[in-house]
Amino acid sequence: MATLLSNGQQSLMASASNGQEQQQQQQQQQDEPEQQHVEIRKSSSPKPGAMPSLKLNRMGSVSPKDKRVYKIVLTGGPCGGKTTGQSRLCTFFENLGWKVFRVPETATVLLSGGVKFSDLTEKEAYKFQENLIRTMVQIENTYFELGNSSTRNCLIICDRGVMDASAYISKDKWEKMMAGNNWNPVEMRDNRYNQILHLVSAANGAEDFYSTEDHACRSEGVDLARELDYKSAAAWVGHPYFDVIDNSTNFETKMNRMIESVCQKLGIDIGDRLQATSRKLKYLVALLPPDSEFPPFQDFDVVHHYLQSAGPKVQARLRKRGQKNHWSYIHTQRRPNVHGQARIEVKTQLTHRDYMNLLAQRDDAHFTIYKKRRCFLINNQYFQLDIYKEPGHPRCKGLVLLETYSSLTGDALKNCMPKFLNIVKEVTGDPDYSMFNLSLKEDWSTTKKFCRSATHVKGAANGVSSTPLLLNGQ
Repeated sequence: MATLLSNGQQSLMASASNGQEQQQQQQQQQDEPEQQHVEIRKSSSPKPGAMPSLKLNRMGSVSPKDKRVYKIVLTGGPCGGKTTGQSRLCTFFENLGWKVFRVPETATVLLSGGVKFSDLTEKEAYKFQENLIRTMVQIENTYFELGNSSTRNCLIICDRGVMDASAYISKDKWEKMMAGNNWNPVEMRDNRYNQILHLVSAANGAEDFYSTEDHACRSEGVDLARELDYKSAAAWVGHPYFDVIDNSTNFETKMNRMIESVCQKLGIDIGDRLQATSRKLKYLVALLPPDSEFPPFQDFDVVHHYLQSAGPKVQARLRKRGQKNHWSYIHTQRRPNVHGQARIEVKTQLTHRDYMNLLAQRDDAHFTIYKKRRCFLINNQYFQLDIYKEPGHPRCKGLVLLETYSSLTGDALKNCMPKFLNIVKEVTGDPDYSMFNLSLKEDWSTTKKFCRSATHVKGAANGVSSTPLLLNGQ
């Protein structure tokens, strides 16, 4: 499934590769993508059924109302491929006609000036981290403003983001710092960046390629690198578009998976240029364990409203997602069979005002969907657990669905699944578990609105049963 998030774009830092990147690249031929310029046109004020159209644009410039600025963060532990990843993303999107900005890593800039973190007192270290975040925000804002003023679609690639600082400070001090500066995680994590890409350190799954050579600010051993990798990933748990690019493949494929992930979120049809690997997986879960059984997690309140659309094959909805009364807002359109892709989603980040205006287009044929969404990371795999809440249709009572994106199959996928959850079966593509169908007010046996376009994937890759299970009201 391809998606488009239209309120930001990102840039990559082109620089020499090192460590894992150098050694694995020596074994493989690097193919540069064929040059072309692609424009995805999108109205800034979505209308029911409106969809972006892709067309060639040899000049690369776009009209102000169609231009997009897409902001991504490249993060991860030491020797994960961030340097090479920046260069690859930069080349790929420049060949598509985009303007690419690369935001340097603030910590490296400051530490290269003679600062030794180990020499700082506790008070000095706290103040250093606070000033580092303030400096990072200002540097990023400079590039964000350049992106907004550009006449071309713009990708802004941040070498780490503000939440990475929380990996190097205790939870109590981090919360004190957030409160003292009137910061909140929804704004700093969810609304500030459009997508987070965590490139797993070579110290975790590709140890033969881990190296600290040729990096002036890197001195971590393998064990410390693994710890830092986990902490940097945990810092971003909760972001709605968080992709973990692990070491389950060779390095060249790892880089392609990274580029593919960004293209999917942007809705860019890349044809067979990059082999499709990652796919969305959905599982039915029963009898949730106590919270103490979960790894560190983030809980969100989520509200979905379906909107009136232009036809039965077009779905449009609003999503409000937040913590402690801080919210982010997304408008989503879905239409199948666009440009040869199975389906495409167009996501637009909204202001609160736009969200309230679009609520006037609510479709009375659907219930409002209320969920608690729990996000957690385990075995280098990012999961979202949707726990349906009342009010809603009786068919949703007690419903719990687990979602993830993965390129793994068979035993490899089974081994990374959370063992503490009671997974009943895989329901990927099963229309009985489509949120669109679950929200319908009419009975499925009589309604004409039931969407059967999804293809149910039989034979779950993780080895659990695919035998149909009827819920209340089904």
